[in-house]
Amino acid sequence: MEFRRLGRSGLTISEIAYGNWLTHGSQVEEETAVSCIRAALDAGITTFDTADVYAGTRAEAVLGRALEGERREGLEVFTKVYFPTGTGHNDRGLGRKHIMESVDNSLRRLRTDYVDLYQAHRYDHSTPLEETMEAFADVVRSGKALYIGVSEWTAEQLRAGHALARELRVPLISNQPQYSALWRVIESEVVPASEELGIGQIVWSPIAQGVLTGKYLPGAPLPAGTRATDDKGGAGMVADWLREEVLERVQRLRPLADAAGLSMAQLAVAWVLQNPNVSAAIIGASRPEQVTENIGAAGVRLDAELLKEIDAVLDPVVERDPAHTANG
Repeated sequence: MEFRRLGRSGLTISEIAYGNWLTHGSQVEEETAVSCIRAALDAGITTFDTADVYAGTRAEAVLGRALEGERREGLEVFTKVYFPTGTGHNDRGLGRKHIMESVDNSLRRLRTDYVDLYQAHRYDHSTPLEETMEAFADVVRSGKALYIGVSEWTAEQLRAGHALARELRVPLISNQPQYSALWRVIESEVVPASEELGIGQIVWSPIAQGVLTGKYLPGAPLPAGTRATDDKGGAGMVADWLREEVLERVQRLRPLADAAGLSMAQLAVAWVLQNPNVSAAIIGASRPEQVTENIGAAGVRLDAELLKEIDAVLDPVVERDPAHTANG
């Protein structure tokens, strides 16, 4: 495993992080989830990302139980707040009440006194940004979080949030966007703004919900047991990529991966890590062997010619439309 600084902060994280968005507490049984987390720890992953909304709060609880007994100082535990976690009208968003209650609930489920990074899971257009940032500042000053971050914020939102964070003297150091060789929305505005502000990207879905592994073949039935056939929330995300043209072009990446001595998944994860503004790529898994495979992308350097070849294969189907979003 290799490690990187998160933005221009002093926090060092594993360049491959483990996340449990669509798996723990939902798609896989807890015994399997724990096996995946153990595989991540054994491979040198120290950074674990979750959110209170994942699997209706169950994902945080699974992660907390799995990490219990590990040396807390040797881990970086991240979680998020924004999406509804209850039926009340204040059980959502980035108002002060929801933030202050949510962080305590997350810490209880995660079985820890603090998280290393507490993230705004989306931008809240219905709450004054000043209220949100002041609440986050109080979370940091109380010792319940060491740093703050955001997820899927635009360049304009990042600049506004960062300016308030500086005034409040709290470290806003990260953004968590979707990013893959197929989904490059952040490259035009978010990455330049982040480089200017010292914010690092912790990217989700680097293998495009499994599509970049090449397991979905054009013209073939969807493989059983994959995310595309899952009835617990995964299928909708994969559907965006199951167009014949996309699948055909993904298959053309296979000889490039073979020539580089990488699996298709490793090539996809390594590709996002070539962006210097990316501090970590989040991987998920429903089986421990998937963790082991994806870890093979750590420390890989793709040469300029290979990157050009990947672009030549994918450019006609690369998504740059910022209108699409999901709650990763």
